[in-house]
Amino acid sequence: MSNTLIFPPHIELVSDHACLLTFAESIDEHVAEVIAKVSQALHDCAGIIDIVPSYTTLLVTFDTDHYDRFKILSKIKLLCERIDLNATSQSERRDVVIPVYYAPEVGPDLEDVAKQCSLTVDEVIKQHSETVYRAYAIGFAPGFAFLGNTPEALRLPRKTTPRLKVPRGSVAIAEQQSAVYPSETPGGWHLLGRTPLTLVDWQSDSLALIQVGDRVRFEPISREQFIAQGGQLDGV
Repeated sequence: MSNTLIFPPHIELVSDHACLLTFAESIDEHVAEVIAKVSQALHDCAGIIDIVPSYTTLLVTFDTDHYDRFKILSKIKLLCERIDLNATSQSERRDVVIPVYYAPEVGPDLEDVAKQCSLTVDEVIKQHSETVYRAYAIGFAPGFAFLGNTPEALRLPRKTTPRLKVPRGSVAIAEQQSAVYPSETPGGWHLLGRTPLTLVDWQSDSLALIQVGDRVRFEPISREQFIAQGGQLDGV
């Protein structure tokens, strides 16, 4: 698929109260920056209720009880046309460090990933933890951040048979993505380890530890550090 940026984006009504802006066909850092700029420009637009960025699209929902959707669409188009793609983005981007205990007892796919990738376990850990990821989207479950880009040497398709239960805090990879499971859910990604951190705080305003646009890095920790920080060894 092409990485060619579509700008202004293609805008399509997907319901009577939402439209989808499409910027490209595949994941790209520049595309993500453009989506962040458009999100920022639309943030305070009257009538818009929510903005949900993804890898290549932006879903915009609006209040059709008090606003005309076609006027909102025209406003979105006008705002996009006025955006300077060469200007420095003012969107907030944070650095998030996730401590991870990489080991087969909490990462049951770690050794298999090493075998499939023709690497040692230590090399898998090194490559995965030395990469700085970008949070491209939040979805699947509350606080589940899709992180790219996983090093090419570690890219594997999703498991053919998903697990019925993936423990909370599991750190996983699939294709060119990495993620941390914020809650116990089914999942078909390859589990490398686990973090003791809580990814979702229902009492906070932001809800999730990782937000779209954040830079995320994984930091290896020992078994003792993992337990001392509240990590749980059961569940796999």
